[in-house]
Amino acid sequence: MHSLYPYPCDMKPIPLILDCDPGHDDALAMILAAHNPSLQLLGITTVSGNGGIAKVTLNARRVATLAGINVPIAEGAGKAILGAIEEAHDIHGESALDGAELPQPKIELSTLHAVDLIAKLLAEHPEPVTLVATGPLTNIALFLKMYPQLKAQISEIVFMGGSASRGNRTPYAEFNIWMDPEAADVVLRSGLPLTMCGLDVTHQALVTKPIFAQLEEMQSELSKTIIGLLKFFAKTYDEVFEMPDPPLHDPVAIALLIDRSVVKSRFVNVQVELSGPLTRGATVVDIYNRLGEEANCNVALDLDFNKFWTLMLDAIRAAATTK
Repeated sequence: MHSLYPYPCDMKPIPLILDCDPGHDDALAMILAAHNPSLQLLGITTVSGNGGIAKVTLNARRVATLAGINVPIAEGAGKAILGAIEEAHDIHGESALDGAELPQPKIELSTLHAVDLIAKLLAEHPEPVTLVATGPLTNIALFLKMYPQLKAQISEIVFMGGSASRGNRTPYAEFNIWMDPEAADVVLRSGLPLTMCGLDVTHQALVTKPIFAQLEEMQSELSKTIIGLLKFFAKTYDEVFEMPDPPLHDPVAIALLIDRSVVKSRFVNVQVELSGPLTRGATVVDIYNRLGEEANCNVALDLDFNKFWTLMLDAIRAAATTK
């Protein structure tokens, strides 16, 4: 996992917009999206999730400053469609990005709302754009409802969320989908190409001791900051989920755009539970087509660990050299 960019880079970069709620794993997703030559990051939008909207927006600007990411950043929805809000203090801490000192932001915040920035970037780009969502799907659902005329400008929606097995916010609901099930329902019914990176695949993207060792070998300001963030993340994951090696969920949704062989997926019907008192927010992934419904989503189930971490570590090295 030491060779820089050991994958084809001669293809035209994939344009994408990252909608996120930084968040430790979102921060790494930002770095991967901005510092891989196979991708063209057009903008970053924020949504309430791991922290309140003001916290995650500040975190996005601070991470962008730290990692040399110079794209428009816009603040989005502070509540779910039905008004719910909850912060993941138990995992991400009070700031939503505890564990290391981050620089004060030098990246200005866009005057546009996140939904309007997405619309602007899509309308201006000559080719269809991929939307990657690593937080609740509120902004994406609002965009689909407010700008239906721009739907054809979306090549795919890739989202980190859901599970084909068990959840992490409730026994069956993953946090991002649980935060705004109605938004997830809008996206899953959109008819657009969809790829879901749920807990089944992201729980394989573990930050193991050998990965920490490779980060320590880098000896850059960025790698040292990332180590601090990930050690905090490891501590909370061990305390809450009995996982001493924390899963780096969100970058998986970016990595598969760079190299589709990073994951193995199945094209199946996925729906979200909206009303069950014990299962609200659960994604019903019909792997064996028991419901007889039309398939609507590629569901990533298996991860190539070495390919994933090659991409992630290379991006961190590249970001560390950015002025």
